[in-house]
Amino acid sequence: MDLNHFTDRVLLVDDQRIIGEAVRRMLAPIAGLEYRAVDDPHKALEVAREFQPTLILQDLVMPGVDGLDLVRAYRADPCTATVPIVVLSSKEEAATKAEAFARGANDYIVKLPDPVELVARVVHHSRGYKAQLERNAAYAALQESEARLSGEIQKASEYVRSLLDAPMQGDVSADWRFVPSESLGGDVFGYHTIDADHLAMYVLDVSGHGVGPALMGVSAMNLIRANASDVATALDPSRVLLALNAAFPMARHHGMYFTVWYGVYSRSTRELAWSGGGHPPALLVRDGNAQQLESTSYMVGVTDDYDAPTMRMQLAAGDRLYLYSDGVFEIHLPAGGMWNFEEFVGFILETAPKDRLDAMMAHTQKLQGKDRWDDDYSMIDFGFR
Repeated sequence: MDLNHFTDRVLLVDDQRIIGEAVRRMLAPIAGLEYRAVDDPHKALEVAREFQPTLILQDLVMPGVDGLDLVRAYRADPCTATVPIVVLSSKEEAATKAEAFARGANDYIVKLPDPVELVARVVHHSRGYKAQLERNAAYAALQESEARLSGEIQKASEYVRSLLDAPMQGDVSADWRFVPSESLGGDVFGYHTIDADHLAMYVLDVSGHGVGPALMGVSAMNLIRANASDVATALDPSRVLLALNAAFPMARHHGMYFTVWYGVYSRSTRELAWSGGGHPPALLVRDGNAQQLESTSYMVGVTDDYDAPTMRMQLAAGDRLYLYSDGVFEIHLPAGGMWNFEEFVGFILETAPKDRLDAMMAHTQKLQGKDRWDDDYSMIDFGFR
């Protein structure tokens, strides 16, 4: 059906021309109706393919062709498979009516009915079919749009992944797992050398899902990396968060904001300094216990009046530090409810350090009962010798 020329089109198949003329006159009050009558039943299917009717009125008794066989032929042809068919019969016979419906007819009329009844049935079936075609067209357009969007999101996911820092070994080791959600969130993370003594580490999560939050996350990550050349700023977590807050106000970024945790580790003194803006606490695991290194302020971008104090602590050989996004522990369970943060921490403590990243992914995937997470999944494991 050509949706650019979307009108009522009625095809009558009846060997009696007088019936064809009578039906034409009865349907004349329907504004914009296109009508065609075929008196040679052998040409009915060919004409239907070309005319693209929104309703077929089909006579049953015709020379050389059984009308019920034509009903079956319409249903077998892709061009007419879903077009409503109203059977016209000279008799009200239950068996014939049942057979017509069995072969695919939508309605049954004893000809010729009162014009008011015929018009009502034609309008009902034709308009219903057009509505179905419109719904199908809208659904197809939606699927096409979603396919394009999915492709763009996949490209954005691959781009974000390409920017993440490679795992590293040495006096400080780092490894991570990252799985973007189907709709792509705003998770980014990284670590880099500031100078010979100091290592920066961070994770941030932009509100919302889609390409916009992902691009904002990448922009924030690029600013953090750019600040590495300004050693005085990069060494001061408070100044880094203040710079981020000044660069990404919600009012200029479509209402988006983000949470962040930024830390600086000194190799010579083993001191870790950090500041967090509304992000879940980093977890320091030592001797079988977990200490939460809480954020020191609220989300970045929500207000101009911003302060993010820096906290400090000493690390020891064998410590493990975990940065992550809330997509790691906010797991919706199939039976209802959510896996909670305390269970997340407990699972970390129960799992051997070398297995934690993969074990956490496998466990949360099993908990939710599906392959993909509802939010971006980001978890980074730092080890200290």
